[in-house]
Amino acid sequence: MNQQANKDRPIGITMGCPASIGPELVVKLHLSPGIDGRMPIVVIGDRHVLEKISALLSLSVDIRDWHPGTEVAPGCLNVLNVSLLSRDILCFGSPTHETSVAMAAYVEKAIELCLAKELRAMVTCPISKSSLNQAGYDFPGHTELLARRTSSDNVAMMLTGDTLRVVPATIHCPLSEVVKNLNSKALVRQILLTEQALRTDFNLDPVRIAVAGLNPHAGEGGLFGNEEQTIIEPAVKEARRHCHPHSRVSGPYPPDTVFYKAKTGVYDAVIAMYHDQGLIPFKLLHFDDGVNVTLGLPIVRTSVDHGTAYDIAGQGIAGIESLMSAVRLADFMAENRQQHS
Repeated sequence: MNQQANKDRPIGITMGCPASIGPELVVKLHLSPGIDGRMPIVVIGDRHVLEKISALLSLSVDIRDWHPGTEVAPGCLNVLNVSLLSRDILCFGSPTHETSVAMAAYVEKAIELCLAKELRAMVTCPISKSSLNQAGYDFPGHTELLARRTSSDNVAMMLTGDTLRVVPATIHCPLSEVVKNLNSKALVRQILLTEQALRTDFNLDPVRIAVAGLNPHAGEGGLFGNEEQTIIEPAVKEARRHCHPHSRVSGPYPPDTVFYKAKTGVYDAVIAMYHDQGLIPFKLLHFDDGVNVTLGLPIVRTSVDHGTAYDIAGQGIAGIESLMSAVRLADFMAENRQQHS
C-alpha cells in the first residue's frame, strides 16, 4: 500500500463505555477546530448514544453512518454502528450489562478493522475493568485484550507527552511485590520495545533511553539496595547489544533526577521501575494532554490517559485535550510506521 493510500484510510476512535464521558469527548472533538479536516476519522460506536449526548449538551452535529471500504463524509461525524442502544434506557454515569457488552464490541471491531487494513490506526476512549469483566472478558484493560487479539507476546505501555515519555517496567502490582516482579530478561524486552518504537513510530535517530534505578540514589553502590547491580545493570548491558548502532541506552540513574533530565531533552524516554515512579512525574507535566501508547503491536493504538469519569458523564465538562493529543499522535505514528516499512 502506497503512502497516499495509507493517509486516505481513516483513524478509528472507539467510543469507550457508552455511559462514560467517551461519547461527549467524541462529539466535542469533532466540533473542535484543533483537528485537521484532512485527517479522516470515524467513530466505532453507536449513533443513538452520540445523538443523545449531542441533544443533552445542545450541540449541533451531522452524524452519518460509515461502512468499511467507503469514503468518509467530509464535515460530518462518521460512525460505524456496532451497537444501537436505546436512547430511553441509556443513563450517562450508570453503566449496565448492555453498555459493557457494547463497549467491548467497539474495541473488538476496531482491532479487526486495523488488522484488515481498513483503519490506519485506532484511538481508544476510556473503558473500565469492572465493565469489561461484566461483558465477560477476563482482562484488566485494553492492553491485554489488544495483545491477545493481535497475537502479540511482548507489549508495553508508554505514557507520552510533548516533554516526557515514560515506560513502566512493572505496572499494576503492589509496591511490596515490585522487586519480585522485576527481572533482567523482562527489562531487556521493555527497553528494546521502547527503542524500536522511538525509531519507527516516533522517527527518532539517534534514540536516547535512560533507565531509572529502583532505590534512592540508584542504590548508592549497594548501600541502599543491590537491585541496580543484580537486575538493572545487566539488563542495560544486554539491551545495548541488540539495539540499533545509533541508539544509546544508559543507566541505572537516580530516580530523583532522571525525569528532570528527560524533560529538558537529555533523553527521549525513561524506563521506570514501577507504576508511580514513572506516572507521578509524567502526570505532573501531562495531566490533561497525556497519551497512552501500546508498544509491540502490529497496529497503531493510542489512548486517552484518563478513566471513564462516570461522576461527570453527560455534564458537558469533560476536557478533550488527551483525546486530541491521542488522535494527532496516532496519525503521526501511522505515517512514520508506513515510511519505515
